[in-house]
Amino acid sequence: MFDLLPTLAPARAPAPPLPTATPWLALMLDEIDYGMLLLGDDATVLHANHAARSELDAAHPLQLLGGELRVAQPQDLLPLREALAEARQRGLRRLVNLGQGEHRVSVAVVPLAAAIGDESPPLTLLVFGKRQVCEALSAHWYARSHQLTPAEARVLTALCAGQRPSEIAAALCVALSTVRTQIGSIRAKTGAESIRALVRQVAVLPPLVGALRGATALH
Repeated sequence: MFDLLPTLAPARAPAPPLPTATPWLALMLDEIDYGMLLLGDDATVLHANHAARSELDAAHPLQLLGGELRVAQPQDLLPLREALAEARQRGLRRLVNLGQGEHRVSVAVVPLAAAIGDESPPLTLLVFGKRQVCEALSAHWYARSHQLTPAEARVLTALCAGQRPSEIAAALCVALSTVRTQIGSIRAKTGAESIRALVRQVAVLPPLVGALRGATALH
């Protein structure tokens, strides 16, 4: 893994602690289905929300090591360093693309105004882009909210992943007519006029993780 620290600001006195109200902020961030990391001035991760902790596996272009942020590939080092430097020094927002192929991730680098006090170091928020238009968890939540059967929920998840009815039928080892019947039932329960409208309903859901997730701690 490759260290972000060499281009960060010179060493300074330890930063003052964040306000005691931050547990409430952490709870709020954990409900958002976008990975988010709050960074201190030295690339220390002050908070990683539930979505980020779930995404930062061994294949992710960003890695956590002892609470410090790293990049997995050398080509990602300079773009992220520059984006962090511009956020801290000039207050500029940047969008960087990290990783390659199916592991490629868009990351928004957002400077946060220092509102804690004059001695507070700048904070930076990293927000991960969606890996796909409709996350499987969002489709599951939507299916449960509309009382879809387990079979209909599987068809909905496949439609949101961009599969055609014939592909869904082959994957589930059922007749195409069965999948079409299930799609008709889904549309009737959700009021969607078409498959495209159905997928859009899932795509524009509030980005909430929901109660379906399990608890994960950051170590």
